[in-house]
Amino acid sequence: MSRNLIIGGVMTVFFIGLAILSFLWTPYNIETLDIPNKLHPPDGTNVLGTDQFGRDILSMIMMGARTSIAVALVAVGIGMGLGIPLGLLAAARKGSLLDELIMRGNDLVFAFPSLVIAILITAVFGASAVNAIIAIGIFNIPVFARLARGAALPLWERDFILAARVCGKSATRISVEHILPNITNLMIVQGTIQFSLGILAEAALSYIGLGAQPPTASWGRMLADAQTLVSIAPHTALVPGFAILLMVLGLNLLGDGLRDWLDPRIRVARV
Repeated sequence: MSRNLIIGGVMTVFFIGLAILSFLWTPYNIETLDIPNKLHPPDGTNVLGTDQFGRDILSMIMMGARTSIAVALVAVGIGMGLGIPLGLLAAARKGSLLDELIMRGNDLVFAFPSLVIAILITAVFGASAVNAIIAIGIFNIPVFARLARGAALPLWERDFILAARVCGKSATRISVEHILPNITNLMIVQGTIQFSLGILAEAALSYIGLGAQPPTASWGRMLADAQTLVSIAPHTALVPGFAILLMVLGLNLLGDGLRDWLDPRIRVARV
């Protein structure tokens, strides 16, 4: 396994571990305000300091990791669950009206910036983590649809696919039994990339007040609350900022390492 895969995996597992641990334990209750102890720098009592309401920042980071990972994970799941079947269907019906409808629909979604679509949806239906998931998930659908179609089209010309067609297998069965297993590694790598983009999108929506709402903790919300406190309490902005940075960096390294590990051509070249 490559160095990127190991480093990225360790960083990703660390934040996932924090999110899971937050279900069982946090150093302090984030819903309890302690105004006399607000804006304390990191010390032995509060490892990462406190915010403007006296809440423990480490506990907020743990709870925020749970929110960010949950939103990004479900959004990527929506994208993969709907986008991959659409892409496989378009590849199986290449040149047909159905193929054109699917791909032109993808182009329509890509014509608008993802963040603008997310802002529009959350502004119309209300600010919440659920609406943020829907907004991010909608943009992930055409990403996976286009990637699945592009990866599947060359496979339809391969000899083993022609043999399956001669045996009388339907296009749907060929897509499920032969095409999908051969593009799974590509979908996994793209999934890690979209996961990191989902983390950033959730943080951006929460930063402008359209994501998870208080008292639910969110890294983006923490940055928004700390933007006026940087000069007097820089740790309130640096900690969530570095959390987002390290989480996204870890996922990108993981995706890069998975690409090398799952691609047999790269393994053979290394050997």
